[in-house]
Amino acid sequence: MRPAIHAFFHAPTFTVSYLVADPATRAAVVIDPVLDFDARSGRTATTSADAILTRAASEGLRIALILETHAHADHMTAARHIKARSGAQVAIGAAIAQVQGTFKEIFDLPDVVPDGSAFDRLVRDGERIALGGLEIEVMATPGHTPACVSYRIGDDVFVGDTLFMPDYGTARCDFPGGDARTLYRSIRRLLALPPTTRLWMCHDYKAPGRDAFAWETTVAEQRSRNPHVRDGIDEDAFVALREARDAKLEMPALLLPSIQVNVRAGAFPPPAANGVSYLKLPLNRL
Repeated sequence: MRPAIHAFFHAPTFTVSYLVADPATRAAVVIDPVLDFDARSGRTATTSADAILTRAASEGLRIALILETHAHADHMTAARHIKARSGAQVAIGAAIAQVQGTFKEIFDLPDVVPDGSAFDRLVRDGERIALGGLEIEVMATPGHTPACVSYRIGDDVFVGDTLFMPDYGTARCDFPGGDARTLYRSIRRLLALPPTTRLWMCHDYKAPGRDAFAWETTVAEQRSRNPHVRDGIDEDAFVALREARDAKLEMPALLLPSIQVNVRAGAFPPPAANGVSYLKLPLNRL
């Protein structure tokens, strides 16, 4: 039986979150939820996350886990809000400890312990997680970040930022700990799955010539059409292409605020004496 998949597109950050359920038992997981954030005012909101919770309630679903594919650099996670409303645990790849260590130093975050303990559950490659009568397989897919994982449920794989739609390409690798050669090997692992396997993206930016946002594709489509990793493009060619492309990219608009929240599993920094939480801006550091 295939899972029931509900996608939620967050237009301000071009992010796709998922509510995935076992139709038989109504057990569900949320993948990569987004916290609304207005950088100009510093205000946050839970409108997008609440839409997921509303759909879960209307479908009679019980959210058992919140699965992060990695510590995102382009949006804040709403994992903490959904956890508070549902009681679900928050899980992420065990290599998050490396990411926490890197950004603890960059941002000087004394409260961040680089051992993954901010999260409820650390998952590892090959681990299997029950979802009612279905099973989620964890696939380590580093390269974009060291802690990236994909989640496979039968013929459906949620790939995070590892891949984009086959007319767009692949994830950048120039963040701390990223590596193009590692990403290529992770992608080829995904593309070794059966051709009809459905791949679900975490982002879409509408490639030139395409009018609608999209986030579902297949292994076969990626192998035949992706301009970065289609069949016939070897590892060295990919690394050269990816590194040249990355050298021209600007930092994501929300990297500085997002990563400080996301390495804390969605928690805000400890409040100052006035009761307000503050984010840091490291001048000339990145």
